[in-house]
Amino acid sequence: MVVPVAVQSLAAVAGGALVIAAWANVIGTLVVPRRGSGLTRWTERIVDRAFWAFIVAVRASRDYRSREQLLRPQGATVLIVQFLAWLGSSFIGFTLLLWPFVTGGITQAFIVAGGSMTTLGFSEPAGTVPPAIVYVAAASGLVIIAPQIAYLPALYEAYSRRETEVTLLSARAGVPAWGPELLARTHYALGPGEGELGIESLPDLYAQWERWAADVADTHSAYLPLVRFRSSGNLTSWVTALLAVLDSAALFLALSPASAPVVPARLFLRTGSLCFHRIARAMGFYVDDDSDPSRDPAAISLSDPDAGTSLTYQEFLDAVDRLRAVDFPIERDPAEAWMTFVGWRRNYEQAAYALAFAVDAVPAPWSGPRRRSLPAISPIRPPVGQA
Repeated sequence: MVVPVAVQSLAAVAGGALVIAAWANVIGTLVVPRRGSGLTRWTERIVDRAFWAFIVAVRASRDYRSREQLLRPQGATVLIVQFLAWLGSSFIGFTLLLWPFVTGGITQAFIVAGGSMTTLGFSEPAGTVPPAIVYVAAASGLVIIAPQIAYLPALYEAYSRRETEVTLLSARAGVPAWGPELLARTHYALGPGEGELGIESLPDLYAQWERWAADVADTHSAYLPLVRFRSSGNLTSWVTALLAVLDSAALFLALSPASAPVVPARLFLRTGSLCFHRIARAMGFYVDDDSDPSRDPAAISLSDPDAGTSLTYQEFLDAVDRLRAVDFPIERDPAEAWMTFVGWRRNYEQAAYALAFAVDAVPAPWSGPRRRSLPAISPIRPPVGQA
């Protein structure tokens, strides 16, 4: 069957556009990182759906630990599929681009494109193929593969920085991490009035996590596969860790405004909220503009104190009881503190829940729903009487 020259010419134009799009995506992802490119988001979603289809097929959706083991290779799989998408789109693009210039039809164009991109030269172009197209096709393989070699160490370094702080937090906030548990353990296990070891250490912790949140916001919004890389522990997650530290700061400011480290806590709440928002938007999630990270808790409507949070007042009282059990210094009545806490939490809850749902983070308390209904896992505590 002879394909009209006009059709081949249109296919060549489409192929050229596909090659340019692939190059732009590679450069935008590896060389000049942009916030969540479209191709990266699509490959991530395809891989995610494939993994969940397999989880459902093997009947592991109701057991979190089984799901955790099956989801561990998800981040690496996203990287591989993303790499194959770049190569595949370039290969198809050059095949279409070479089609009008070769004798032998689309099959011969396919062979010439493969030989050019792999620089193996196993097929000599037959026809009037412009050398420029062949040379550009040969350079494309290098353009895609060479930056990838430097891309992987950068990802590993960002992952290592992230996980160091998440692992260190386990002793303070429990496993899985929970905001009230962080305050309770810091006060009870380390004690008040112990200088750098007691609750006086929380300003430094919030300052440290402020820098952590800024780093994670930059790296994870630019390199989306990092979002899917899971923590080494079965009951730890960077999403629930950041959420726990944010909740602890909001609780401290709401319950003990005179004792709380106001400036470090507020700065961290803003940076941590922005971190969740940036990554959620980079992944393509809609985040309500009403959940503004710069909002002051006083802006919450007095007529609707529950607006902006899925937590109930009873859950808040349970957290207060946990703090009272270790004699944490509570300065305000819970009913009064509740509105302030909700005012802070509404700034980051929606984005945090979207990310926890997307990556299927460990179902820690106060971390929102998951794809398959799972009960929240309370922080594991030593037996009574054991330090």
